[in-house]
Amino acid sequence: MTRGIWFLSWVWSVGSAVLVVIIISGYPVKASGTNTCDRAATLVAQETNVPLSILRAITRTETGRTRSGHFEPWPWATNTGGEGRWFDTKSEAIQHAQARLNKGTTNIDIGCFQLNYRWHGHAFSNLEHMFDPVENARYAAGFLSKLYAEKKDWIGAVGAYHSRTQENASRYKRRFSEVHAQLADSIARPSYGSAPASRSNRFPLLQRSNTQPSLGSLVPLGQTTGTSILLPPIGEI
Repeated sequence: MTRGIWFLSWVWSVGSAVLVVIIISGYPVKASGTNTCDRAATLVAQETNVPLSILRAITRTETGRTRSGHFEPWPWATNTGGEGRWFDTKSEAIQHAQARLNKGTTNIDIGCFQLNYRWHGHAFSNLEHMFDPVENARYAAGFLSKLYAEKKDWIGAVGAYHSRTQENASRYKRRFSEVHAQLADSIARPSYGSAPASRSNRFPLLQRSNTQPSLGSLVPLGQTTGTSILLPPIGEI
């Protein structure tokens, strides 16, 4: 998606202020991934009834990692049967996911909101479409809206977003609530967290049980099969 951005600034000359307008056209959601999930969440929150704070907290619960002192989501993330990985570029993430699909593996969580290909891949034309941060966020928001209509509150919808099994949903809600609270608190602070950066994945949606197959981040409405999840210690992100 390409969007134009206007930058406004005041330039002071002798005895007067001059408003300078600079137009940068064709400004895309950055391929590097930095803040991409948040940009997508902001756009989709404006399009839907899903609160921005809910979307931002979910994408961090799903794909968050600490980089340069900030806990941030990452769009080029996958989880293949419990093996969570972050990739530097979209093309690398697509290649990885496609290689797994070519081997017959469809249990792959994809993108900012970790949509599971097995259950939701039909809604996208291809992997590139599914990895697109805005399209990924739109689908997640649509799913959350359906769950909200059923559960009548956002926290209940968030739990069902992860699992229809009560135990797993409760664990996810606790982790989500931690992230949501810290995200709100970070508005008044320059840094979200202080945990060291790591390539190893320790987040609830990108973990699996040794005894049960993972259904990924999203399961179909009415799906009752659960997924065991391993949460990081309280306060450790």
